[in-house]
Amino acid sequence: MDNFSHKQKLFVSINKLSIKELENLDVSSWNIWEKEISEFDYHYDTKEECYFLEGEVTIVSGTEKYFIKKDDFVVFPKGFDCRWQITRAVRKHYRFS
Repeated sequence: MDNFSHKQKLFVSINKLSIKELENLDVSSWNIWEKEISEFDYHYDTKEECYFLEGEVTIVSGTEKYFIKKDDFVVFPKGFDCRWQITRAVRKHYRFS
């Protein structure tokens, strides 16, 4: 065993939730975030859950790529570093925990 510390690899979760599941989470009461077509780096200090109402995004982290679009329910883990590549303007409900 070496003496180097290894950073745990973090992954994004992308799911399709039913209307009932979205209602149970009370997603419609969460804040809304909007962003035009753009690219930027982002670091998640806390876990974020979000539901995409509009848009298309590619999230790049190291060698991993995630494609997110309308009706996707996404969880970004705490400590996750990535680059957002928005190809269609985004509108999403979100909450941090």
